Amino acid sequence: MAQLCTKKSLKSFFSITLIAAALGLTACSGAGDDPDIKARQDSMKSWGDAMGVMGDMVKAPDTFDAAVFKEQASFLAEDAANPWSHFENQEAMGNATEAVWSNADGFSAEADNFQKVTAELNAAAQSATSIEDVQPAFGEVGASCKSCHTEFRAKND
Repeated sequence: MAQLCTKKSLKSFFSITLIAAALGLTACSGAGDDPDIKARQDSMKSWGDAMGVMGDMVKAPDTFDAAVFKEQASFLAEDAANPWSHFENQEAMGNATEAVWSNADGFSAEADNFQKVTAELNAAAQSATSIEDVQPAFGEVGASCKSCHTEFRAKND
């Protein structure tokens, strides 16, 4: 069965790929010796790696491996709550913007949404037999990353 790629699906895929790459670069940005910055960047780098593995399957559906996708989605869902406590110290900004603390409710809502959408992706992945079974939920995870990074992650010059 041939899969048709629309301009919208290609645009979504490329957006998700860029988000995964941005997550991967998070760990490369001067964590210094601060354990909070390092801990959250390590988590988010791992998320970027997982999104990259799954994104490769979205890009090339014939490479879909349900077991690998399930493993990556499970990791994201299990790790989704880990880095948020490492944003308590405002002195440990790293790549975070001031908005993490000045708009704490908005930041908390983004963290909650990420945990929700990764749980939904994990649920979809558990019974997936094709990329079509997980693609919408995967897109939601990518959108969550992008949404949070738009306001709460400093732009790299």
